[in-house]
Amino acid sequence: MSSLSYVSGTSEVPLLGDTIGGNLERTVATHGDREALVEVQSGRRWTYAEFNADVDAFALGLLARGIAKGDRIGIWSPNCAEWTIAQYATAKVGAILVNVNPAYRTHELSYAINQSGMRMLITASVFKTSDYAAMVDEVRPECGHLETVIHIGGDDWAELVAAGERHDRDALRNRMSELSTDDPINIQYTSGTTGYPKGATLSHHNILNNGFFVTDTIEFTERDRLCIPVPFYHCFGMVMGNLGCTTHGATMVIPAPAFDPAATLQAVQDEQCTALYGVPTMFIAEVNHPDFASYDLSTLRTGIMAGSPCPVEVMKRCMTDMHMEQVSIAYGMTETSPVSMQTRPDDDVERRTATVGRVHPHVEVKIIDPVSGLTVERGASGEFCTRGYSVMLGYWPLHDDEGAAKTRGAIDDARWMHTGDLAEMRDDGYAQIVGRIKDMVIRGGENLYPREIEEFLYTHPDITDVQVVGVPDEKYGEELCAWVQLRAGASSLDAEALAAFCEGRLARHKVPRYVLTVDQFPMTVTGKVRKVQMRKESLERLGIDPAAAGSTA
Repeated sequence: MSSLSYVSGTSEVPLLGDTIGGNLERTVATHGDREALVEVQSGRRWTYAEFNADVDAFALGLLARGIAKGDRIGIWSPNCAEWTIAQYATAKVGAILVNVNPAYRTHELSYAINQSGMRMLITASVFKTSDYAAMVDEVRPECGHLETVIHIGGDDWAELVAAGERHDRDALRNRMSELSTDDPINIQYTSGTTGYPKGATLSHHNILNNGFFVTDTIEFTERDRLCIPVPFYHCFGMVMGNLGCTTHGATMVIPAPAFDPAATLQAVQDEQCTALYGVPTMFIAEVNHPDFASYDLSTLRTGIMAGSPCPVEVMKRCMTDMHMEQVSIAYGMTETSPVSMQTRPDDDVERRTATVGRVHPHVEVKIIDPVSGLTVERGASGEFCTRGYSVMLGYWPLHDDEGAAKTRGAIDDARWMHTGDLAEMRDDGYAQIVGRIKDMVIRGGENLYPREIEEFLYTHPDITDVQVVGVPDEKYGEELCAWVQLRAGASSLDAEALAAFCEGRLARHKVPRYVLTVDQFPMTVTGKVRKVQMRKESLERLGIDPAAAGSTA
C-alpha cells in the first residue's frame, strides 16, 4: 500500500512559550557579556547586555509617546542596527511592527501606511538614490493615521530615546506583563494575486519559534556568528536571522545596509562568521567575485540558502570553496513565519538541490489534489499545504470582513495554509517544488505577483490592457515581461519608456524588463487569458532559451 503525502515534525525540543521581549531577556541573563550585534560599516558593537539596554531605552521612548499595545509602527529602511533595536523594542511594548520594503516608492508606501493604520513610521532619511524623507513628505498628507515620523540617526530619534530616559522604567515591566505570546506583533506585506499586497499578520509565538527552530536545525549555539546580508524587512532577515540568533545567544553581523558581495565576504572574514545567509543569486555573486580567492572564509561551517532552487554547481562551491559543508536549504512563505521544510546538516548534495528538505519540528505538511482536496500518494503532484504553530493569525485587518475574507481564501477551516505551490513528496519524506498553481514569478528570491504589477501599469495613459508573465533569466531565475495593448493613436512603448513611467512609483524589481506590444492576448474559449501560451510566445519573440535559468538538479 502506497504512503500518503503527509508528514508531521516530531521533536523532543518543545516550543518556546515566551514573548519576544521575554525571550531576549532570558538570553541576556545567560549570555549578557557575549557579543549580540555588530554593524560592520559603522564599527558599532553591542554585547547582549548593551543591546538590551538600548532596546529598553527605545521601548521606554515609545511608551513616553503614548504608544499602546496593538498600535502599528512601520519601519522603512535598509539594514542597520536601529532596525534591529526597533524590532525588539516594539515587541517589548506590544506594538505591531509593520515591515516596509526599502525598495518601495510612493505608490506602495502610501498603501502600506493606510492599509495598516500606521501610527508611527521609523524611516531612513536617504540611501543611495532613495530620498526616503522626501517620499514620506509627499505621501503624508494622504495618510491620516500617521502621527509621528522618526528618522534613523536624526534628532527625533535622539529625542525619543531621551524621553524614554525620563519615563518610569516600571512602565515597561508593566506593559510586558500584559502581553501574550499569541498577540499580533508583526505585519509583512506579500504581493497579492488580486491587486494590492496583503498584510500577513504574525504573532510572537509564530516568529519566535520559527527563528529558533530554523537555527536549531543547523545546530546553532551561542558560539555562532551569523552574517546577515538578506533584508530585515523580510522574514529571512528578521526571523531566520535576528530571532534565530537571539534565541540561541549567537551574534548578528550586519555586513552592509544592502547586499554587496565584497562587503559580505569581507565581513565573514573580519568577523570570523560561522554562518552565512542568502538567496542563490547572492551566493553566485560571491563565488564569482573577482577577488573571491583572496578572502579567508575558513570559519564558515553552515548557513541557509532559500528563495529559489540552488544550481548544483553553486551548491558544490558553497560547500567546498566557502567551507559551508553544512549549508541548509529552507522553504516556506511569509504567511508561515516563514519556514516549513528544511534540509539537515548531513544531507547530501542531491537533497540540497533537488528538494526543499523535510518537515520542520512541530509542523505538519500534506500535499493535496487541488480539486478534491484529498491527500495524494507520495510521488504524485499536488498543492503544498502546511499547519501548525507557524501559520499566521490572518491577513490584516484581522477582525473585519475584508481581512477575514482574504484569510479564508488561504487558510481552511482545519487551519491548513494553502500555499498555491505544486509539490511532490518523495518516499523519504523530502519534498520537491515542481511548479506554481498561481502565476507567481520568483525573481532573485523575490516573490512577484503579476496582478499587482498589472494593476499599477493600468494607470499608464497609453495602456488599455496589460498582462505580465515570467520568462527565464540566467542571473535572476526569472524576469518580468509585460504584454501591452495601447490606446488608438498612442506611440510605441518600449521597456525604457515603461521603466521611466515606473521610476519612483514602483519598486525596481517589479518593473518589467521586457515589453511586447500586441493587438490581442491569446484567450481560452471561455475568455480567460492563456498565460502559458504567452510565456511560450514571449520566449520565441525575445529569443530566450527556455533553459536560460539553468538546471537545478
